[in-house]
Amino acid sequence: MRFANVNGRSTLVTTSGTGIDLARATGDESLADPRTALSRWEEVTERAAGLDHGSLSPAANVTWSENNLLSPSPAPGQILCIGLNYMSHAVESGLAVPEHPFVFAKFTSSLAAPFGAVTLANDTIDWEAEVVVVIGRTAHRVPESEAWSHVAGITAGQDVSDRSVQNRLGVNSQPTLGKSRPGYGPVGPFIATPDEFDDRDDITVSCTINGETVQSGSTRDLIFSIPKVVSYLSDIVVLRPGDLIFTGTPSGVGIGRTPPRFLNDGDVLETSVDGVGTMRHEVRARHAGPAGTRTASQPGSTE
Repeated sequence: MRFANVNGRSTLVTTSGTGIDLARATGDESLADPRTALSRWEEVTERAAGLDHGSLSPAANVTWSENNLLSPSPAPGQILCIGLNYMSHAVESGLAVPEHPFVFAKFTSSLAAPFGAVTLANDTIDWEAEVVVVIGRTAHRVPESEAWSHVAGITAGQDVSDRSVQNRLGVNSQPTLGKSRPGYGPVGPFIATPDEFDDRDDITVSCTINGETVQSGSTRDLIFSIPKVVSYLSDIVVLRPGDLIFTGTPSGVGIGRTPPRFLNDGDVLETSVDGVGTMRHEVRARHAGPAGTRTASQPGSTE
């Protein structure tokens, strides 16, 4: 099953631009809110599996364009991130491979839709394509063997990073601040349940800029696997439905290149996870306002 947030309503994806409104199809309007659907994820998957598509009311059918798609988990209580989780990325970063998961956070105000704009705060804004785990059942002190049963599904994430802020006090000294500007955490376009993947421990992720592939990797190369990460985090914090875990980025980020390369005004940034789909964002310069002041992004904006 693939799940989308279409204009704030829970939607089961049938093709890239069509789907079924979950609430209208089940007759339960409380499931219209994606936050509610995620909090009742086991029930949602059971109801979705039992739908007779041939007998659905025409009102349950949905079509959408990219602009109608919002973050499939629109209000995560926590956005947790794992740094240096691919050996190749640790090497390009010039940092030691961690003995335990290197954990930081993105503030929820960074969350953005899967299509829209990324606004440049300065000239050191970098890209990081990631496979993102969406929690579907409360997890606390969960063993690795049970971790997948607490996962609603997988989506794509772009951990846009302001390197000048991130490294202001030394390398990786302030990753949470450097990765939390408004719009620097787009997620989507869909949530794909684990059964959508031939091998849920081998999920590919890639990133292109203006059609050029700059990153390509697979979760089979993670230093700490998805079950390990879920188990490790849940041993310390309580993971709840809708929470997001950015699992790490493969090599190919801009700061690891010689010379370093960063996003520029007019770039088209695409982030793909096989089995989920592709997000696309246009990179925009932040324009000066009156008297040379800078204009700020609006709350909730993809900028």
